[in-house]
Formats: sequence, structure tokens, C-alpha cells
Amino acid sequence: MKLPLSTRIARRTLGGLPAPRFAVSWEPGLPVPMADGVDLVADRYFPDPATPQDFPTLLVRSPYGRGFPWAALYGVALAEQGFHVLIQSARGTAGSGGDFLPWRDDGPDGRATIAWLRRQAWFDGRLGLVGPSGMAYAQWSLAADPPPELKAMVAHIPLHNPYGFFYRNGLFALEDALIATTAVQTQHLGPRRFIGATLRLARSMKRIVRAESPIDAYTQVMGRSPIALTGAVAHPDAADGYWQGTDLLASADRFEVPTLVVSGWSDVALDQALQQYSRMPSGHRSLLVGPWTHTSTLQRGLGTVFAESVAWLRGHLVDPAPPKGRVHVAVGGADGGGGSSGGAWRDLSAWPPAALPVAWYPHPDGALSREPPQGLPAAGAVRYDPADPTPSVGGSGLAQKAGVRDNRALERRADVLVFTSPPLTEAIEVVGAVAAEILADPGGQAPSATLFVRLCDVDERGRSWNVCDGIARVTGVDPGSQQTVQTVQTAVTIAMSSAAHRFQPGHRIRVQISGGAHPRFAAGREAFHVAIRPGSAIVLPVA
Repeated sequence: MKLPLSTRIARRTLGGLPAPRFAVSWEPGLPVPMADGVDLVADRYFPDPATPQDFPTLLVRSPYGRGFPWAALYGVALAEQGFHVLIQSARGTAGSGGDFLPWRDDGPDGRATIAWLRRQAWFDGRLGLVGPSGMAYAQWSLAADPPPELKAMVAHIPLHNPYGFFYRNGLFALEDALIATTAVQTQHLGPRRFIGATLRLARSMKRIVRAESPIDAYTQVMGRSPIALTGAVAHPDAADGYWQGTDLLASADRFEVPTLVVSGWSDVALDQALQQYSRMPSGHRSLLVGPWTHTSTLQRGLGTVFAESVAWLRGHLVDPAPPKGRVHVAVGGADGGGGSSGGAWRDLSAWPPAALPVAWYPHPDGALSREPPQGLPAAGAVRYDPADPTPSVGGSGLAQKAGVRDNRALERRADVLVFTSPPLTEAIEVVGAVAAEILADPGGQAPSATLFVRLCDVDERGRSWNVCDGIARVTGVDPGSQQTVQTVQTAVTIAMSSAAHRFQPGHRIRVQISGGAHPRFAAGREAFHVAIRPGSAIVLPVA
């Protein structure tokens, strides 16, 4: 059957892709029976049937619908390169039967789909899995017991742990949760409904996140209260039975299907992607990390991601000599273009590569030095006001403003501590996991506080570009207790994700410390201040 006009137009808008190898036809609306008798709907894209050869099959299981942009991006573009592509709507979405229960049915439904594939005349026994985000979660749901036909996997911006998406170091990722919920609830209904809901959320975001109950405000604005969002909010503890069985990382330990993991340095799924790669057996894995956010990976990064993905899939499903795994990353700042540039691509020997942990210490005068401060004065005090929470600027996230941004306006706020090194006399390359070791004194102001720490690259023009960051809760003392201030000083380790960044000569290293990043993370309801004691440091993995 001829492709719909809308799909053909969408395909023409995808730049940077290789020339088609085959014309493409499609077979829409295929009913695929599940073990409980429910039918899930799928569309098949395939090379011109007049071509006298067999083609391997790629399975894409989607909670986001089968239409725009997935039909063009995965269905047509991959079929053009010589694959059958089956895009299937998850249970309870886009015409598929049953109820949509996030993270619960992907494994059984995926296995039933593969059983159906075995009965199709066009399926030749060679299977690959591909897809981004929630679609990648569906891939990992098959990893614990992979079917024998599965020969390759490509996980784009992949998630394996829903709790880790909703909560970062135990702090609720408010803005991402609202955006992701809206996408899952409306994208499968078609572009018009999805775009309308996205615009409605954007117009109301400030009001929603500043409400006494953001979830209630979201429900009022959007007209519904999705179970994924309300369930996540109601179960903030990772050990809660609600989350049991939803973290699929252990599947990677013995997963020997060749897998390419793709992420971005500002991707909300970066930490999960790196965990997946690190847990897989060596010799069966490859890693690609670019200068992208979760959404820009398949936009700005499309040409690179598609080329690497097709090469991996063809190499393991078609070509007699499969490609070797590698670690291919963009090193920010390495091209001399400043913090906002894409960096320079580099192959590393491993991830994480060998690196020397180097501590930089904040000083009371705002300096950042390799030498720890002498004496007793605090390096500063973080002050947080719930009536005016410290805003989020850039960083990992799903919002359009995510990514690398100039932080100067943020750093002028009185509630943001800033510590800056002298101009560097030689380049420093940071590659690996960054962490802050903070000696915090929350005193008796509130039962708990939060600390947000960010690493920035300050260029010769004074622009401060974020590199990576992290947040953690600091447990204080109940104001009614009899403990003294001296007993509550505590060491807090704040994981700041991973980075690959080159600080050029003449640039300065900067560290921000504040009480939050709203609305990226839910704002606290109580004011607090936390003294940052001498000996606090940010530890950089220097290659």
C-alpha cells in the first residue's frame, strides 16, 4: 500500500539521513493477539515487495502512537535501508485493546508479539529492537529472557527505571514529570491533540508549579489525573512495593545481545543509559553520547544517531562481519567553540575512562582553588525562600529551555553561592562522573533542606555555561529537638552525573551551590539556610 501523504511529507523534513536504498510500502492496522486475547495494533513498513530478497525485522513498541513522527522517523527511514519495521501501539493506546498500565505489560506483550512474528511469512528469523525513551524501556523488558531471534538492539535515550526518572536522588523531578505525563497521555491521540495539550501545559506551567498542590493544579488545567503521575507522587520511596519489578537494570548483567546505547550529556536518561552500558558484558556493547538533550537527540543529533544506529543494526543483522563496540562521545569545549558549542567527537578506550580525581575547594571570598581554605569561617550559607525559589536554568530536562545555557543571570541572585577559579593556564579535561563532597550544617531551621550543585565553564567573555549538576537532600534537626548546632554538621555526597568537557586555557572553572532548581525539581515549602563548611569540595575526574 502507498504511504500516506502526511508520512511522505514528514519523511522529507528529516535532514541528514542517507539516501534511500529501497522504495517503501506499508501495511497498516495489523491486529496482533496477546496472551489474554487482547489485540494490539501495529503497522508494518517494508522495502518494495518486488525486491527479490529477505530482510530482517525491527520491532518498535510504542506508548506514543504509531503516527507522527514515528512513522517517518522509524518506519519509513529504516525500511528504506532494508528492514521490515513493525511499529506497534502499546496496550490501551492508539487503537490497541486493553488498559494502559505503565511499566507492567511490556514484557508479556513483547513476548506475545514475537510469537506472532514467528507466524508471519515475511519474518525470516532475524530480529532487532529499536526505539527511544519509553520505547527503549519496552526493549529492556525483553532483556531478562531474550528470544533466540533477537540479534541486535539500539536503545535511544533509554530508560530502565521509572522511579529514577521521577525522583533524582530522592527529589521529585516536577517539570519533567508533568511534560512526560502529557506526552504519554496525548501523543498517541495524534499531532493535533498532542500539540494542543503541550501548548496548554506550557501556558499554564508557572501557575501549576507554584500551586500549593501542583498535581491538583495540573489536573484542573489538563482535565485528567493520569495514574502514572499520581502513582509516582504517592510513592516517593524507591523501596515501596509500587515500584517492585519496574527497575530492569539487572537484565543488563547477562545480556549478550549486541546493543548500542545512545544518549546526550543533557539527557534526563543519561545516568540510566551509562548504567546500562556499564552493566552489559564487554564485547556486546557500544556507546554514543552527544551534545544533546532528551528531545534534541533525534532532532539536532538525528544524522549522527541514525547513521550509527543503521550501521549497528546492519552490522549484526545483515553483514557477515559485525562492527566492534566503541565509546564515541562529544567532548564539550574541545573544539574551542565555548560552552554552547557541540564539542569535538572522540573515541575513548572505555567508559568511564581512567581518570585522576582532583578536588577543588570553595573559599569564603568566592574563590575556587585546589588548596583547601584555612581557618574556620564557612565558605558561605545557602538561603532558600519558598516564596521565591531558586529557578532552574538549562541542564538535563524535557523542557525546551533544557541543555547548555548562560548562567550569569542566575548567578547574580543572592540565593546562589558562586565560587570561581582563576583563569586556567593550561587545559583541564574532565571525563567521567562528577561529584560534590559538601560539609553541610543545616542547623535547626527545618527538618530537611536540599542542596543543588552545578559545575560551569566560564569563557573569556564571562559567560557561564553549565556542564553538569546534581541535587540531594540534607537532613537537619527537628527545630524542637535539644541537639546543638555542632552535632548536625554532616558530609553530603552529591552525584552530579557524568561529563566529558575540556576547560580551555583562559577559561575559569565555576561551582554554584543553591537550595534548589525550580521547577525542574519540586520546591520545598519551608525556608532554610545551610552553612557550607571548610573542606567542602567538588571532585573532578581529570583525564
